[in-house]
Amino acid sequence: MAGHSKWANIKRQKAVVDAKKGKTFTQLSRAIIIAARNGLPDPTANFQLRTAIEKAKAAGIPNDNIERAIAKGAGTLTGDSPMESIRYEGYGPGGVAILIEALTDNRNRTAADLRVAFSKNGGNLGETGCVSWMFSQKGACTIEGVIDEEQLLEASLEGGAESYEMTEAQMAEVFTEVPNLENLSQTLKEKGFKVTDAELRWISSNEVEVTDFDQARSLLKLIDTLEGLDDVQNVTANFEMAEQLMTLSMA
Repeated sequence: MAGHSKWANIKRQKAVVDAKKGKTFTQLSRAIIIAARNGLPDPTANFQLRTAIEKAKAAGIPNDNIERAIAKGAGTLTGDSPMESIRYEGYGPGGVAILIEALTDNRNRTAADLRVAFSKNGGNLGETGCVSWMFSQKGACTIEGVIDEEQLLEASLEGGAESYEMTEAQMAEVFTEVPNLENLSQTLKEKGFKVTDAELRWISSNEVEVTDFDQARSLLKLIDTLEGLDDVQNVTANFEMAEQLMTLSMA
């Protein structure tokens, strides 16, 4: 079970010392666009869309913006350029594998921006398939207030989970195959668990341990730069780093 949450833990640690906390309005709106494009534009019939809308509302995005994003994803908004989802791959300092999910109306612009971000921060934008073989996509439910781990195990098994991991005190993450995410989330809620997030996540099969200060600083700066690009929705990497080193590297 161990290992599934390493990148998620790094993201949480990073948020503590990162000035850019949380996702931007643009990223949350684009998550709605992707969800509406991948399924029905009706949140009652599209779990991914429903989850994206809940996150957007929690961040304070106005309903008008949410409706516009749904219409854009469904292709019913006139006058807008079509958006496409693209996955990019590359290597960061020390050979760390990096997977980038983007939503763009101009793939040439996006690729150019990514290439500059990598080259200026000690990395290389690679070809399709160069690192994706190290990752598999899973459904992940984040749970708070876990008191009885045995009850969590029983509920997870009933919901069709593959594994779970206690991440912090009374917090856990439960993993399943992508098509089963909605069923798992609903089962956990029915069993009385507080599901704070349900998302698709890329899980790495191996991690690179980063211990050098300069390498850590370059790597975190690269990830910050990538996450700051408007077209980038999500960045995943396969490294481990001590919390103290992360804090020092971002100071």
